[in-house]
Amino acid sequence: MPIKATPTPGAQLISPKDHTLIMIDFQSQMAFATNSIDPVSLRNNAALVASAAAGFGVSTILTTVAEKSFSGPMFSEVTDPFPGEKLLDRTSMNTWEDAAVIDRINAIGKDRIVLAGLWTGVCIVGPALSALAQGYEVYFISDACGDVSAEAHERAVQRMIQAGARPMTALQYMLELQRDWARSETYDLTTGIAKKYGGGYGLGIIYARTMFNASEAH
Repeated sequence: MPIKATPTPGAQLISPKDHTLIMIDFQSQMAFATNSIDPVSLRNNAALVASAAAGFGVSTILTTVAEKSFSGPMFSEVTDPFPGEKLLDRTSMNTWEDAAVIDRINAIGKDRIVLAGLWTGVCIVGPALSALAQGYEVYFISDACGDVSAEAHERAVQRMIQAGARPMTALQYMLELQRDWARSETYDLTTGIAKKYGGGYGLGIIYARTMFNASEAH
């Protein structure tokens, strides 16, 4: 019997309410040695993810490592969209080994985890493999992660994919949250973030709106 298509999204697509986003160690000391992505792109992509998550009401955990004693404050681009959000500071390199973070994950109670942060091969691989081992579904935002070299980043990405984690990009993350331009309640939010952090895509939105009063919803 032939398969019959229906206009419904696939189960592997994310939505605002079906996952917990964990943003890890976006701190100056960690960024100094990050060479797999330039600092401007890193901060821009992290800002896009944080702004989208906050705007869509995604359950989000912000965590740092040795904030006061060594690694410094979290990027303001990440913390500003979440005013009043408590930063969970750790000593463990693997976020999944921190009891306060795990308590928060359990309190939120979602089985799908999305990760972004520094460094890919340590601070992202650790929780990714640990969460997978405990039965969670794991995604990671590869261009909102970085490592000490391109080699380190790519080996970490391959390791996570081989273990079952799914990669995505910052812009892909936001557009997957929106998914339909007819969703008018978040249309201005999405295009506004894209215009600010979406690079050439954002410039295209500005151009089309200014020159032709065009929008993706029409």
